[in-house]
Amino acid sequence: MDTNQTYSEVYKTLHTIYQKHRKKYQENPDSKQMCCMWSTDDPPDVLEDTEPLLDIEETFDICIDEDEAIELYEMTLDQAAKRIMELMTLD
Repeated sequence: MDTNQTYSEVYKTLHTIYQKHRKKYQENPDSKQMCCMWSTDDPPDVLEDTEPLLDIEETFDICIDEDEAIELYEMTLDQAAKRIMELMTLD
């Protein structure tokens, strides 16, 4: 993905990924919290290599390790979009 993308482009793309995965967990409200892409009733023990993160990595052409995954999991979409933009410039 183009590293010169604007914040709004990154946010819009991330929101599409968020919506795709959040719909799988009807117990999760549309709170714009990244954690809602996984079951909040039974969250995964390890986030790395889960489908939502693999989609983010592939879409934005970035690598996310477990520590970064935990950080993203605890963010809002807004915060995560900004962090993804930072990661895009590092890779």
